[in-house]
Amino acid sequence: MKRRSKTRELVRGIFATLAGLGFLLGMVAVAFLLLHIFYQSIGYNPPALAAQLFSTLLGMLLAVAVVYVLIHISGATRARQELRMFRPIVEALERIAKGDFSVRLENDLPIGVVGTLAQSVNTVALELDQLEKMRQEFISNVSHEIQSPLTSIRGFARALRDEQIVPGDRERYLTIIETESVRLSRLSDNLLKLAALEAQNMHFAPQQYRLDRQIRSVLVACEPQWAAKSLDMDVALDELSVAADADLLSQVWINLIHNSIKFTPDGGSVRIELRRRASQVMFSITDTGIGIAEGDQAHIFERFFKTDLARDRSHGGSGLGLAIAQKIIALHNGTISVVSALGMGTTFTVSLPAD
Repeated sequence: MKRRSKTRELVRGIFATLAGLGFLLGMVAVAFLLLHIFYQSIGYNPPALAAQLFSTLLGMLLAVAVVYVLIHISGATRARQELRMFRPIVEALERIAKGDFSVRLENDLPIGVVGTLAQSVNTVALELDQLEKMRQEFISNVSHEIQSPLTSIRGFARALRDEQIVPGDRERYLTIIETESVRLSRLSDNLLKLAALEAQNMHFAPQQYRLDRQIRSVLVACEPQWAAKSLDMDVALDELSVAADADLLSQVWINLIHNSIKFTPDGGSVRIELRRRASQVMFSITDTGIGIAEGDQAHIFERFFKTDLARDRSHGGSGLGLAIAQKIIALHNGTISVVSALGMGTTFTVSLPAD
């Protein structure tokens, strides 16, 4: 009899937990629908992760509100006890709503609906905390990248006020100001492009076209750069067509080819290949440049990341090119990878689905 009683209690506990989870998921679904209607009414399309987090948070708030109302109406002693169990969750949600994402609920709350809600609150708070740290880091990086060219522009503009400046110096200062202005403009364009890609607001218009011709056109446009460094360009492009957004993929080839030219010393070589491998179109670019340290290779596709060697002012760049390239390739259901070693050159490989 005791065994049957324990079994019944276990079954009841399982059903109670499932009912609680079903209730919570229902509230999250309602929250998602309400937020979706709200976003459509104002014409806003939030990032997928942010939309999911906001829906979960609102769903939990709705669930807590419904439970609170039911408990308040009942007015029974048991209801007041349950309300006390929900109080830490309500307080935690209030702190999260005020921007305190460091809140964590203890794991000693009762199992069932309350325990599930507490775990969900901890998960949401942790993810929001990570998003906040990413936001702060992003703002810090942008400020740093903008401050450097602005300092140069301000300094050389002030130097131009000197009436005793010789014509040669005046021309050099103006060239520097123009170069730094272009750098600022490029940074702004890249930031807007990256934001559109991450928000999935970028216009995506795939069409059938010859990929080898596109890559060759980019190489021709880059000829002044690699010719000035006397680079040996070894190009082997098979005649291949893909269904893709030509404008977006063009940005990938520009970024990769410019990087190889920029980080390859005078007299070096760059090899570019385009081949078909089974159901994939494979693009690779190999240079004899400065290479990338093994510890840096896991981070080179992150926004604003620069290797120690790439921080040389003569190399320029904002650390956004590879992040943009990876986003565009992912949009085409492809992959991009790197193989490199310091002083031994670098190989980037892009894989795209073939027709």
